[in-house]
Amino acid sequence: MSQTDSATTDREAVEQICAAHEHRPDALIEILHDIQAARHCISDEDARIVAASLNLSRAEIQGVRSFYADFSSTPRDPDRVRLCRAEACQSVGADRLAAELDEAGIAHETLYCLGNCALGPAALVGDRLIGRATAKKLAAARAEASSHD
Repeated sequence: MSQTDSATTDREAVEQICAAHEHRPDALIEILHDIQAARHCISDEDARIVAASLNLSRAEIQGVRSFYADFSSTPRDPDRVRLCRAEACQSVGADRLAAELDEAGIAHETLYCLGNCALGPAALVGDRLIGRATAKKLAAARAEASSHD
């Protein structure tokens, strides 16, 4: 497939996502989530396509894209670890778990509240929610996510 064919396919994928949401500007966040899930990022070109499709400015798209940490302009690892560090998870060992991950050399990001407080500490590996997370559970989930690539 040539680079032009690939660009056309990418454009069509983004346009289909916009069409699935009926090109509604009020569905912008859902559209961006769908693009992020499908493509592992929202490129500048993707943002231009969305802006044109929804009749919004590129600045409006960039404002939303840059505000929410879930959106990235470059592809992210599908097995990245994000650890909840909100109070409920802290109270059941999130800080200790973060230190264990550091010691094990497992890179992780901090986020606040996954809405899984009863099963804390909570974490995400890619998009998979892990309750009562341990370093061992997170390493296993990363290995599983990597094997699906």
